[in-house]
Amino acid sequence: MADSALSPLAATADGLCDFVDASPSPFHVCRTAADRLLAAGFTELSESDPWPAVGDHFVVRAGSLIAWRSGGPADAEAFRPFRIVGAHTDSPNLRVKQHPDRFVAGWQVVALQPYGGAWLNSWLDRELGISGRLSVRAGNAVEHRLVRLDEPLLRVPQLAIHLAEDRKAVELNPQRHVNAVWGVGGGTRSFLGHVADRTGVDAAEVLGFDLMTHDLAPSRRVGADGALVSAPRLDNQATCYAGLQAFLAAAAGGAVTPVLVLFDHEEVGSQSDHGAQSDLLLTVLERITLAAGGGREDFLRRLPESMVASGDMAHATHPNYPDRHEPGHLIEVNGGPVLKVQPNLRYATDGRTAAAFALACAQAGVPLQRYEHRADLPCGSTIGPMTAARTGIPTVDVGAPQLAMHSAREVMGAQDVADYSAALHAFLSPG
Repeated sequence: MADSALSPLAATADGLCDFVDASPSPFHVCRTAADRLLAAGFTELSESDPWPAVGDHFVVRAGSLIAWRSGGPADAEAFRPFRIVGAHTDSPNLRVKQHPDRFVAGWQVVALQPYGGAWLNSWLDRELGISGRLSVRAGNAVEHRLVRLDEPLLRVPQLAIHLAEDRKAVELNPQRHVNAVWGVGGGTRSFLGHVADRTGVDAAEVLGFDLMTHDLAPSRRVGADGALVSAPRLDNQATCYAGLQAFLAAAAGGAVTPVLVLFDHEEVGSQSDHGAQSDLLLTVLERITLAAGGGREDFLRRLPESMVASGDMAHATHPNYPDRHEPGHLIEVNGGPVLKVQPNLRYATDGRTAAAFALACAQAGVPLQRYEHRADLPCGSTIGPMTAARTGIPTVDVGAPQLAMHSAREVMGAQDVADYSAALHAFLSPG
């Protein structure tokens, strides 16, 4: 079906490309999601203000966002179970150090620091822009300004093959080998000053910053028939987008209260004031209950009947490395959403939550694939186990299949975007 014939809330491959290209940093993911929520009639709330009993609302804390739909009588709202779709806004990349300016062998260099498990070789020889935020003095207060410079400022150059000790491979040292060139000659030009100037900010008023690189090549459909999506940050903006579209299509006032949570800092362990190991989600859920007239007892009674679908990307079976995958667990792109199971709890899925997601896929009319990691390879994790531990809510870990996870550029199936979102929508609307 052509994209133009779909519902405005239906997730599409082209819609995913637009979302990713609009969101080069976690702060931009939240801004993109917030703009779409506002356009759909949601109201942004401050955590320091009283909250209304019912309605469509969201809160943003730095690079994390939580949205919910509460409808019908407030007294009923205080007792409905939550159905929650979770994702994370951050992706591995190269981030700007606090003193970035270096002059090396006639080159003007910007010092960078790997964030998360970045696949470093994939960041070499790419045109890189800068995004994030500046924290700027505004009288006796501080304002946070979004930064997005979509210009080819930086490049991390590969070593020439003739200079390598071993021509088969160059082992990259994250301290020495991932700094970027951005000019030549001596002088005292300030990279932070350049970013401030291009953002319309006085560099002397910059008190702090969170700046990171992003690949400037646009997201696009690829392959002879456009069956694939090539894009940066699919891990995990594909879930942010699919989850957002599913959430916007979910009705309020039914048997459950739909919630969308987009956490920052998953790629570095989630231990922050707004990561999955924080109290952010638990606090918001309790405040939803209190605003509807319930008490703490009512809140605690809601949690065991609630459920979280922790969405992150999944490993498609790699055609060049099929031996790296668990035999009997072929995961295909455009083969449907993936249920992720790991008995040592790197994923939070158990039989009861697996069954709930299997029912959601059946309700949505999409196929379900089941993934297990090879027992002799270390398995990554995601927000699922952390969210389950913090809230006590039963959790299932799911995803969409992709290749090249943690690369500067990744690939997934175009049809999987719609199927993934449809399954998440059914999960948010059980029955």
